[in-house]
Amino acid sequence: MRLRSHRRSLVVWRQSDGAAGPAGAPPRPRPKRIRRRLRIAVLLTIVGLLPVARAARARWRPLLAGVVLTVAGLVLRSSPAGVVLLPGLLFLLSAPLIPGTPQEDRTRRSELERELAVYSTPAQRRDLEAMFDRYPDGMTYELRDILARQATAADSGRIPGGRRY
Repeated sequence: MRLRSHRRSLVVWRQSDGAAGPAGAPPRPRPKRIRRRLRIAVLLTIVGLLPVARAARARWRPLLAGVVLTVAGLVLRSSPAGVVLLPGLLFLLSAPLIPGTPQEDRTRRSELERELAVYSTPAQRRDLEAMFDRYPDGMTYELRDILARQATAADSGRIPGGRRY
């Protein structure tokens, strides 16, 4: 005794894609096709926006502020809070005027951050800052900025006001 093939009892529940829709209307595209086309469109949009993202790397804060304020101004345009639309547009217009940082500067700064991460204890940091005091601020501002950011990042996990006794 053999199992029956499922293909023999095949029932067509829908018409084929080439058939006309109800009342002679053109056929509707299937949901799978719509989702696939939507995915392709999103991927092409992302690939097209990658150069814009590279250019906006140094300018993301004013761009973000501009987008948030502009959207808030458009949503609230009928109320007095719609005044935030103008500063949002100003942020959006001023963001392209900010100069970007070249790749060499970013790699140099990341190397400096790695080298200065060795000075992790407060005593080591004080010694390093005492050395920086011998030189003008114009020469050491970048190193001081990196140390301040690292100290802030190290203290961010602690409870404010809590210390060891």
